[in-house]
Amino acid sequence: MTPSSPSETAAAPDADLIEDGDDGSPACVMVFNASDPSGASGIASDVTAVASVGAHALPVVTGAYARDTAEIFDHFAFESEAVSEQARVILEDVPVQVFKVGFVGTPENLSAIAEIATDYADVPLIAYMPNLSWWQEGQIDLYLDAFRELMLPQTTVLVGNHSTLWRWLLPDWSSERSPGPRDIAKAAGELGVPYTLVTGIPLPDQFIDNVLASPQSVLASEKFERFEAVFSGAGDTLSAALAALVAGGSTLPDAVTEALSYLDRCLDSGFRPGMGNVLPDRLFWAQSDDTPDAATDTSPDFSDFEIPPHETKH
Repeated sequence: MTPSSPSETAAAPDADLIEDGDDGSPACVMVFNASDPSGASGIASDVTAVASVGAHALPVVTGAYARDTAEIFDHFAFESEAVSEQARVILEDVPVQVFKVGFVGTPENLSAIAEIATDYADVPLIAYMPNLSWWQEGQIDLYLDAFRELMLPQTTVLVGNHSTLWRWLLPDWSSERSPGPRDIAKAAGELGVPYTLVTGIPLPDQFIDNVLASPQSVLASEKFERFEAVFSGAGDTLSAALAALVAGGSTLPDAVTEALSYLDRCLDSGFRPGMGNVLPDRLFWAQSDDTPDAATDTSPDFSDFEIPPHETKH
């Protein structure tokens, strides 16, 4: 997404946005998500985005995808006891400022995480609902029903694409106009969610809007120009960055604005590691734009260096 106003020069996120703990350590975000071997989404996305924004991720693995950069083929969920044990052991050791919940695979895992959130009721919870169209319809229905009943009452901010949240929260919408962000926020609010971040709202002239709303009002809105590329992992990137910024002490509207700006720059620097979709470059700020001067570059030339073949025999 290219901003509707001139974009900033890519740089590391403002360190002032993350307030260190009393001992100078970064804020901690516990993320519940699946392992993604493509690095597009899931735990890989969460850990990188949280670290990039300046916080520390405590990753709880809830399962694993079988996927490439183009599509998801399957998902293998962990048992709920394994998920709960991972989280509770580290929670007894490390203070956590925010929970972030991505795709966790089963109603049982949702139940385990909801119990943890209840036990740590003073910790904000940011929940991301991805597009689950790759999954079997029966599993989707069970998961969404459990998420609605167990997770939404614990959720501080619900994050999701406009079309995904519309289909899920307003399945009987009959108006000729599309539901707005406040309509979706009202539906989420009836299930216990005080704030909803609705992304990807279509606008004229190839623009999209992203709106933070409560059932009563719109709190923040950022418009961007749509990219032509198809991305994987944008939603996890955004919600993880948002969780890190909230953990660091930013107000929610400021955190949303900064997280959206961060995502925009990740997408603007996106790359295609395989034959599928483009992935956000969550470490865009670490890439150097400087090219060495051939006349002054004194570094050794390893262009002919080859790694020897593996010759171990069994």
